[in-house]
Amino acid sequence: MIQELSRTEPRPEGHDARVRFRHRRRADTGGPQRVQWADAAKGVCILLVVGWHIVVKDYLRIDWHVGVPVPGLWGTLGEQLLPLRMPLFFTISGLFAANAVHRPWRAVARGRIAGFLYLYALWLLIHTAVLAVTPDFPTDRATSVVGLLAQLTVTPSNLWYLYALALYFTLAKAARRLPSWLVVVPAAVLSAVAAAGLLATPGNRAGLYQNLVFFLAGLYLRSPIQRWVATATRRRLVLTGGAYTLALAAMAAAGAQRWFGVWPAVSVVAVAFGVTAAARLVRWPALGDRLAVLGRVTLPVYVIHLPLVALLHRLLVAPVSELDAGAQGLIVLGYPVVLTALVTGLSLAAHRGLLAARARWLFALPGTRRPAVTG
Repeated sequence: MIQELSRTEPRPEGHDARVRFRHRRRADTGGPQRVQWADAAKGVCILLVVGWHIVVKDYLRIDWHVGVPVPGLWGTLGEQLLPLRMPLFFTISGLFAANAVHRPWRAVARGRIAGFLYLYALWLLIHTAVLAVTPDFPTDRATSVVGLLAQLTVTPSNLWYLYALALYFTLAKAARRLPSWLVVVPAAVLSAVAAAGLLATPGNRAGLYQNLVFFLAGLYLRSPIQRWVATATRRRLVLTGGAYTLALAAMAAAGAQRWFGVWPAVSVVAVAFGVTAAARLVRWPALGDRLAVLGRVTLPVYVIHLPLVALLHRLLVAPVSELDAGAQGLIVLGYPVVLTALVTGLSLAAHRGLLAARARWLFALPGTRRPAVTG
């Protein structure tokens, strides 16, 4: 966006003038902040994804005998973030897709659709191989050729986010000339139907059905979302956070998780809070900048982290379960945080090592200029 501005408006000369110009453009358009807040939001989302997988697939499988309900509290916290995690991730992905879907079909088909399908199929094979040597790891896996074909086609695996992006880009490109309501309304109905359990959703198909509407919201509501970010205040952060908390409490109290339309509605409130929080977060560069950096490399973390969690689970579950209550008490609270940081760091290190070994084909369709991005 800064490059576009520099082509249409001449920059003043001199160092101080350039600084003033950048600050003025930031204030007037929110250009850099928009990218920064969105990347920071993606950084938070990928940490939440990694943390959730660690909690449900490793942490809660350990035999904790500490006498306090800390593991249950971690599980409950993870559940409360379900309406936020992937809906916000897909909203940001839709936001970044707004320009891409207007490119020629050939560019979209190769750069996005084929790119995501290639990565999905490649990493599905890698995950299947790693999970075959960790049979006790609690996650969906293909154990036969038929099962693998099903995951490749109609019942996506834990990598379903990549599969979904390929389908969502195809739909968005095909429907680009239709009125937005004609696309968004059916997607919202599909989300409500799937969340209410009125549609068969084996494997990770539920996420596929429920999140299309959020991708389309990011795509079609790009300008309103940018205005929302530009005007985000502390008061709005408190109000949206309170609304999200109240919505969760009301849904739980009424047992309304399966009521038609309730889950998507709570997710909308969650996304409004998430966008506001990200807009405020980037005001603290010490944290916001680091999260934004992570948000620009979510792909390698997303595809690499689960095999690492599976291997670490095999290594740690028995020794940690056999610790006495005192030793477990020292680690029970911080275990998910430490392991989330460790797995994220190892994923990024593996990514750097693989790129250094000229294995770029693991992160991009061969022949493309750059890796497919998850946002």
